[in-house]
Amino acid sequence: MVGRRVGIVGAGFVGATAAYSLTMTGRCHEVVLYDINSDLAKGKAIDIGQSTSYSVRGTIVTAAEDAKDLKDCDIIVVTAGVPRKSDMTRADLLMINAKIMKDVVGNIMKYSPNAIIICVSNPLDIMTYVIHKMTGWNRNRIIGMAGALDGARMAYQINQKVGYGSGQTRAMLIGDHGQNMIPLPEISAVGGVPLDQIVTKEDMEDIIARTKDGGAEIVKYLGTSAYYAPGRAISVMVEAILDDSRIVMPSSVMLDGEYGYRDITVGVPVVLGANGVEKIIELELDEETKAKFKISVDSIQDGIDILKENDFFV
Repeated sequence: MVGRRVGIVGAGFVGATAAYSLTMTGRCHEVVLYDINSDLAKGKAIDIGQSTSYSVRGTIVTAAEDAKDLKDCDIIVVTAGVPRKSDMTRADLLMINAKIMKDVVGNIMKYSPNAIIICVSNPLDIMTYVIHKMTGWNRNRIIGMAGALDGARMAYQINQKVGYGSGQTRAMLIGDHGQNMIPLPEISAVGGVPLDQIVTKEDMEDIIARTKDGGAEIVKYLGTSAYYAPGRAISVMVEAILDDSRIVMPSSVMLDGEYGYRDITVGVPVVLGANGVEKIIELELDEETKAKFKISVDSIQDGIDILKENDFFV
């Protein structure tokens, strides 16, 4: 267990829930919470730390007083960023969060140069691209957490529809983390039974629509974005890397010829293990899905182009 150190940048609801989930499973030796609001990080670290008496193992939970306290982490999860406000343009949001990411990444490179980075900050695919460009690291070490959450949301909608198979449902998606995500019901299953053998085409369309609206639905009721499902999705990815379990998980990764694209970060199925992305799995897509995937890629490229037009990468 010694040396299994996970840093979480951003101690808001998502970051703190990820930390709590990791302590409950006991998969890492130490979790370090870091936030620009140091009191927030301290308070949540104490609260989560006091819960570990009842967990599988006594995970150490600490708050970073300074970025240097993130040193020697095996994995760093980045949740930092600001949500879009009514008076913000898309370009405004992109530039603000990209600048935050530049500062965060600079600290990671300085204090944990061998870490694997899991990006959770939105807009996710674009921020994952920013991390790639800021670090210049091998692409297996930088992963965007999108499909783990969207897949869980799709699985939930499948279970709501069919009424059975909770815990046995596996859902696959590709594309961006947004309205252009592409659920793939033809390779999703309940207890190993293909989804298209269980539900009607109409039910499948409803499942897809509800999956895409999954985050907005929660905001409607809570007045804030989700954190339990994202937090658990993060911890599943962290555990897969620490345990070298080589699970298949859709994630936002840098493509280098796969699916016919290069220099773009987008969600595709990957194998997660000790080295981060152990393998990118290339699916055979029909023409309709290829067209949808292009729309998804183009939407991510539009955001990257905004950053380039504002000389962000100079």
